[in-house]
Amino acid sequence: MNFPFHSLHSPRTIALVGKYQSREMGDALIELAEFLHERGVVVFIERETAENMNREAALNRWVICGFNDIGAHADVAIVLGGDGTMLNAARRLARYKVPLVGVNQGRLGFMTDIARCDMLSCMEDLLDGRFQPEARMLLDAEVVRGGKEIATNMALNDIVVDKGAIGRMIECELFINGEFIYNLRSDGLIFSTPTGSTAYSLSANGPILHPTLTGIALVPLCPHALTNRPVIVDDRVEIELIINHADDPRVHFDGQLTLNLQRGDAIRLRRSDYSICFLHPPGYSYFAMLRQKLQWSERPRGH
Repeated sequence: MNFPFHSLHSPRTIALVGKYQSREMGDALIELAEFLHERGVVVFIERETAENMNREAALNRWVICGFNDIGAHADVAIVLGGDGTMLNAARRLARYKVPLVGVNQGRLGFMTDIARCDMLSCMEDLLDGRFQPEARMLLDAEVVRGGKEIATNMALNDIVVDKGAIGRMIECELFINGEFIYNLRSDGLIFSTPTGSTAYSLSANGPILHPTLTGIALVPLCPHALTNRPVIVDDRVEIELIINHADDPRVHFDGQLTLNLQRGDAIRLRRSDYSICFLHPPGYSYFAMLRQKLQWSERPRGH
């Protein structure tokens, strides 16, 4: 049974999820598993992570299991990888309310805020319950074709509808709470959470939203009319996008799951009933992270 992290003085069952097909990750994961095991922690290794490491002899001391078992039994999941690994784990574990800790083995790492070199030194704070929880909202979407639901998915970063491989723009109608908003001709439209505002949305000139906010950013991709600007809407709204004209439209969930669309398809979005909890080490600052990742200028000396 899972409990809110703030009620756990010391997590005793910890799952490790790693970036697939990465030798460097495998070394770090085994080092971390041994560290936790020596401190009396029950260690789970996510099954696909273990299979891609190809180190059966090194892993046989720990429990190898899937995300369902991790969700049912783990107090915390530690993700070793980049933001993509974190996104996958978040979608898989959100319904189980398992908090996530990120160790950065990737490039930018907006969500994986512990550096590889600081991994073991931070674990004492985690085991002593000194990490700080932060809730992040997710989006739910359903794709409707001919009046019937054909797919549903969840996203932590963003849901993107785009023109696909063919160069022509798509034309869509946008509705919010049933009200017609505009007819959009563009390369696509990004629906971003605050967490995703530093991802694809940022490269499309979308706003950076602090992760504690709960709005949804609608960011057009290369709109034909320059007056189609990014808009932030309340997280309680129901959003519908209808594909009117397109040659090869697609919808993407966190840039990892893709579904081909057809003319007349409707994509319906809303805030998910689930959220994900990130655990940050003591001293974590969102703005310090932005300064580092986005290479903002340092404060002038003497100020």
